[in-house]
Amino acid sequence: MKKKLLTIAISSILLTACVTDPYTGQSSLGKAAMGGGLGAAVGAGAGTLFGGNDLKNAGLGALAGGVVGAAVGAYMDHQQEEMQQSLQGTGIEVQRTAENTLNLTMPSSVTFAFDSATLTPQAQGALDSVAKVLNQYPDSTINVTGHTDDVGSDSYNQVLSERRAASVSSYLAQHGVTLSRLTQQGMGEKMPKVPNVNEANRGQNRRVELAIVANKNAGAAQQQQQQQQQQQQQQQQGYPQQQGYPQQQGYPQQQGYPQQQGYPQQQGYPQQQGYPQQQGYPQQQTYPQQQYNYPQ
Repeated sequence: MKKKLLTIAISSILLTACVTDPYTGQSSLGKAAMGGGLGAAVGAGAGTLFGGNDLKNAGLGALAGGVVGAAVGAYMDHQQEEMQQSLQGTGIEVQRTAENTLNLTMPSSVTFAFDSATLTPQAQGALDSVAKVLNQYPDSTINVTGHTDDVGSDSYNQVLSERRAASVSSYLAQHGVTLSRLTQQGMGEKMPKVPNVNEANRGQNRRVELAIVANKNAGAAQQQQQQQQQQQQQQQQGYPQQQGYPQQQGYPQQQGYPQQQGYPQQQGYPQQQGYPQQQGYPQQQTYPQQQYNYPQ
């Protein structure tokens, strides 16, 4: 019963975790969905290794793996589409050889003259387009591999294939592709694409291949950007913004104590009535002048 529930849970997660394109936000059952399904299956298996609740761990592992797988798949889907559009008519073949791998095949008719490692003007124009797309999708590494036909010695063809790989790698680095993303190797004549039975086949074997491999976090930035755009659109469409916690109401302002009524002004003591002015003493009456009538 437990295993049945586990299977149902994982199946449900596979259906939900792998259908969202982080670039467009639309549902899809293309390569991105298959990548999500593969990632979910791997994640589910990894989840059960941690012990404990297998159903819970497998579910969480499937969800995480599915989201990562869908992001990588969508990342490579869009890179493949842009690469095919930019290289249309150049003669360069673009193939998706794995969910996280894009392969570019540049035949000698596009890249080099016979017995040469010098890029033709046609090859330079095509590589300009390749570099532009690679710079738009930086979450990947590029392995450049040179090949030759069977004309000449093995040792000579080995060196020639290495020189051709170096020419392509150097040109991409000169046009903005980070050098740390690039690796190069020569395979000489050891890995022919078709049997070297005629000149037409030999022309196909004289080639340079670019294997573009997505990093495990490829598409994460685009997915985050898509989520932010969706949130912005929701806000513009009038979805209620999350209500913040109610602002704390301030404590009521302390009412000031009633102003102290001033004590009644002290009534001034009644002005001291001046003592009645001292009545002047009565003027001394002059004594009547004594008349002296001396006998003449």
